[in-house]
Amino acid sequence: MRDLDDTDVEILQLLLADARRPYSEIAETVGLSAPAVSDRVARLREAGVINRFTVDIDRSQLRSGIPVLVTITTAGKPGSVRSTLLDADAVEHVFTTAEADLVVFARVPDNDIAGWLGETVEAGVADFAVDLLAGAAWSPDMGGTEFALSCAQCGNTVDSEGTAARIDGSLYQFCCPSCEARFEEKYRELRDGTD
Repeated sequence: MRDLDDTDVEILQLLLADARRPYSEIAETVGLSAPAVSDRVARLREAGVINRFTVDIDRSQLRSGIPVLVTITTAGKPGSVRSTLLDADAVEHVFTTAEADLVVFARVPDNDIAGWLGETVEAGVADFAVDLLAGAAWSPDMGGTEFALSCAQCGNTVDSEGTAARIDGSLYQFCCPSCEARFEEKYRELRDGTD
């Protein structure tokens, strides 16, 4: 699968709205059979366009907490702080800005944001700012999105003239046959321990 057509995009939009929607219902909407939709979803998963199906939980219904948006300037690279925050129960979303700041949406159990942050992230925070939120909504949308698979070898966009290869059970996309050959050669070298 190198190009996504309008039907693939429509299937993705329907799954974004409700990941538990039956394939028969999707099929009726897009004008395909349920097995054809299932095949397309399987190809989208294999190509890495769909990573997982998940549940969108309204955490405000499950526990109390003050909704806040915390902007964190890290002391160094944000990777470990980001990972720690993603594991924290109160945290719903973590975004990394172009300036390498972290923007965190969390429901903090009490008014002590500094204390919560100190307990959650023991080191790595240089500074932070807090905005109290009146509400929050998450509405993923694909509007205006163009899909482009990246070449596993060089990172260029894979177009209709690209190739795909299954190597040790995983599917890889390539922009050209020479990238595929170079990737397979390097893969064998790394697997076999030669260089």
